[in-house]
Amino acid sequence: MNSVANGKVSSETPFKEVFVPPAPGDSGGAIGAALVAWHHGTGAPRNGPMRHSSCGQSFGSDTLAEVLDLNSGRLAEAGCEVECISTDASLCGAVADAIAEGNVVGWFQGSMEFGPRALGNRSILCDPRREDMRDIINAKIKRREPFRPFAPSVLREALGEWFEADDDVPFMMKVFPIREEKRALVPAVTHVDGSGRPHTVTRDSNPLYYRLIEEFAARTDVPMVLNTSFNENEPIVHRPEEALDCFLRTDMDVLALGPYFVRKNSRGA
Repeated sequence: MNSVANGKVSSETPFKEVFVPPAPGDSGGAIGAALVAWHHGTGAPRNGPMRHSSCGQSFGSDTLAEVLDLNSGRLAEAGCEVECISTDASLCGAVADAIAEGNVVGWFQGSMEFGPRALGNRSILCDPRREDMRDIINAKIKRREPFRPFAPSVLREALGEWFEADDDVPFMMKVFPIREEKRALVPAVTHVDGSGRPHTVTRDSNPLYYRLIEEFAARTDVPMVLNTSFNENEPIVHRPEEALDCFLRTDMDVLALGPYFVRKNSRGA
């Protein structure tokens, strides 16, 4: 989990390809054991390293609609508007607009990630261009120490343009220097030493999240969003009920719960 050390292995040792799994502690042994059993039990070939960690539970639109319906009174009391957006393109466009406007967005999509990092399925997303965004997130939700950095999710093909590295970082496990000329453009994800902990996103690994970042880039020319875990000093949310509870008890502005776009009328910028 030492992302700084992991990032230096490629630049300061003869090793040029470094793979760090999404759960490198004891819990990650479960994935290794399952892969060994699958390989020996089926005779299927080993297919190389993991490209995503979306191994957990997912929830269908009917389940999400039921959760929203059961909590309609709480949503009305909080002044929320709920819209079902029928296409991925429209959903990603609406969320990209919300992020670019300075809103703090809860993003609950697909299957739960395995491991300690939120990687675009149970994430809180914000605009990396705003210098005050770290203070806004901490005031609204996270309440973390001010020196602790936030990380960006970046389109894989854009990593080399923005960072002094060109590497796959699918599980946010490496720190690299951000190019000096780019640091002022993304102050919310630039640490005091000029570094950042990127999470590279590909179209194959997470097509919906990739499309969202594409839509944000189309609006801002910045191919990344600030990504932090969807929680408030608690484990990362797993079920839609937990996501909705976190959204309603904090000052989060928008919740993208599957196809449902939930916005608080009294949101702040």
